[in-house]
Amino acid sequence: MCRLIQQAFAGGLVLLLTSSVVWAQATGQINGRVTDESAAAMPGATVTVTQIDTAFTRTVVTDGTGNYVLPNLPIGPYRLEVSLQGFRSYIQTGLVLQVDASPTINAVLVVGGVEESVTVEAAAPLVDTVSAGLSEVVQNEEVLALPLNGRNVADLIALAGGAVQTGSAATRAMTGGVAYAVAGGQQYGVAYQLDGATHNNPQDNLNLPFPFPDALQEFSVSTSGLSANTGMHAGAAVNAVTKSGTNRFAGNVFEFLRDKRFNATSPFALTGPDGERQDDGLLRNQFGGTFGGPILRDRLFFFGGYQGTRVRLTPASNIAYVPTAAMLRGDFTALASPACNSGRQVTLRAPFVDNRVDPALFSKAALNVTGRLPTTTPDPCGKITYSDSDDEDAWQSVGRLDYQLSSNHSMFGRYMATVHKEDPAYRVTGNLLNTSNPGGDKTAQSLALGDTIVFGSNTVQSLRFAFNRTAITRSQEPFFDATDLGIDFYSYMPNEMVLTVLDGFSVGGGTST
Repeated sequence: MCRLIQQAFAGGLVLLLTSSVVWAQATGQINGRVTDESAAAMPGATVTVTQIDTAFTRTVVTDGTGNYVLPNLPIGPYRLEVSLQGFRSYIQTGLVLQVDASPTINAVLVVGGVEESVTVEAAAPLVDTVSAGLSEVVQNEEVLALPLNGRNVADLIALAGGAVQTGSAATRAMTGGVAYAVAGGQQYGVAYQLDGATHNNPQDNLNLPFPFPDALQEFSVSTSGLSANTGMHAGAAVNAVTKSGTNRFAGNVFEFLRDKRFNATSPFALTGPDGERQDDGLLRNQFGGTFGGPILRDRLFFFGGYQGTRVRLTPASNIAYVPTAAMLRGDFTALASPACNSGRQVTLRAPFVDNRVDPALFSKAALNVTGRLPTTTPDPCGKITYSDSDDEDAWQSVGRLDYQLSSNHSMFGRYMATVHKEDPAYRVTGNLLNTSNPGGDKTAQSLALGDTIVFGSNTVQSLRFAFNRTAITRSQEPFFDATDLGIDFYSYMPNEMVLTVLDGFSVGGGTST
């Protein structure tokens, strides 16, 4: 029992020490120096920042050299005010704090009454003089305005200088992962964070699904001079932040539709038996919305979002060769003819005369298989054309709560679930030849909880709990196994098997996990 308590205490201590490092990645800070008109330092000046959207405020006092630091600020638009007895108040508006940014805002106080003020409207400086890293921020307006096929935000990482997309997640991994090599680094050397919590998929070290564009506030890509908390990933760091609620109720709904009836037939489409180009039958429907606002004004805020995706597509045709009715009667004359053998006549050896086989010699197990195959066309060679099923259904939901207990104490919680579903082709078509194409149910869940207390300009306590989970099931619709065919054989996978007829057809082969 004592050992268990020691392990729990050690685990909690590690969580406490490490969470304060990663929390800063989802926020920013403002620092600077306050002087008078002669450039003399102004100690004891009160510096207050106010976030415009939520009325969140934070106040510090300049030190003996006139310097101040406001750490762990939520991102967004701000108003900064500096006041000191005997001087006019300095007010600067138009500040927009971005994720993982540390802008320097210097203030110059002018002699006068405190009730008087000098107002400056200016954005934060573009040059970060505090951080040694090189990073680029992609804001929500850019994410929504740029054309994005599939609305996968991870594709926009390529906008950062030196980022080259080298691939995507494997079919057996979670959907949405994208591989990047940044500044010559390895494609698996990128650290992903969402709301300050790790967002790498342990299975392939790529990213877990990001929120859909309408639910993402912004993200940054750091390509050099990375801080120590990304030491496990030397290539680059991607820090993303979900949207939060504000003092104003706001939301949106969206619908993106791609339909074959709206598009011309592709010039690369295959030609059908009627001589006309075949349409791919694409129907992609992506819909959803977001909504957020205050629960307690200036204190407690909520945000939620949902996106659904439905894809229907006419799949490409596959070709297989199955036994014809004549073959099942023992007549292989047509199969041995030049028409079925590239102009070459094939003759069966004795004792099979005239390319005929006594049906009594056929394997009962083989006949049990052929009885389950689709009915062949009049093609004498047994050629049959069939299609798989490419239908896809996916959805993603995001929910977030932000609670400002005081100007120096804040908490938040965020949960996101992403589901991608494809039914096994055999379940949809009922064609035994489709059993080599399994379906898949993929689910990714992400939970982040945070508590931050600011004791001063250089003392911050941040506690973070993060939970990520992926569940991937590649399933096959049950069909039969060797026992069902009359074969005395132990099947370690009931109702499934793998069967391949050379130059003919295949059954099974899709993995199930």
